[in-house]
Amino acid sequence: MSMYRPLALVTALGLLGGCATIPQPLQGTYASVPLASAQQGGQGGQQVRWGGEIIKTEPGPDQTCFYLLSRPLDQQARPQAGDAGASQGRFVACHSGFYDPEVFVRGREMTVTGTLHGIVTKKVGDFDYAYPRVEANVIYLWPKRVPVTNYYYPSAFYDPFWGPGFGPYSGYGPWGNPYWGRPPVIVVRPAPHPRQPR
Repeated sequence: MSMYRPLALVTALGLLGGCATIPQPLQGTYASVPLASAQQGGQGGQQVRWGGEIIKTEPGPDQTCFYLLSRPLDQQARPQAGDAGASQGRFVACHSGFYDPEVFVRGREMTVTGTLHGIVTKKVGDFDYAYPRVEANVIYLWPKRVPVTNYYYPSAFYDPFWGPGFGPYSGYGPWGNPYWGRPPVIVVRPAPHPRQPR
């Protein structure tokens, strides 16, 4: 057996372990229905997996409806953040039962699966907006994203080729030397006492 086969196997397992996986409740095959098409009301009965950012949570007598700002989903079926997560419009997803608006708050990310069921018209300002309605069978509230902070280098100054003693933290620039632009500080030590002759 080649000595490279175990190494290749370990590498393959590592790559598989690092792949993004869709949470079990969101797995399945769903129609790729553009939100703009669903706003016309002609996609009723299609099974969809959509996600976005909560705009508003409205509990009713029998169900709770979530108004969402739609975003494209990533490989985990999570709404994409940043420029990749540009809004695709709005939709409403309703699920039986009570969901607390203090938990399902504005700005939280959610993915839903369910069946398209017509549209709901609501005011957005003075505009009548057509929300495609999803009769949801799964409501998946994602944990809050934890910002990644690099405490050693601010991103504006980071350079992977700088090492200790180089760059803005070397003590030789306006960011590292508290005395930059001030007169130099001179430390005078007392002269040693002369030794007394014996």
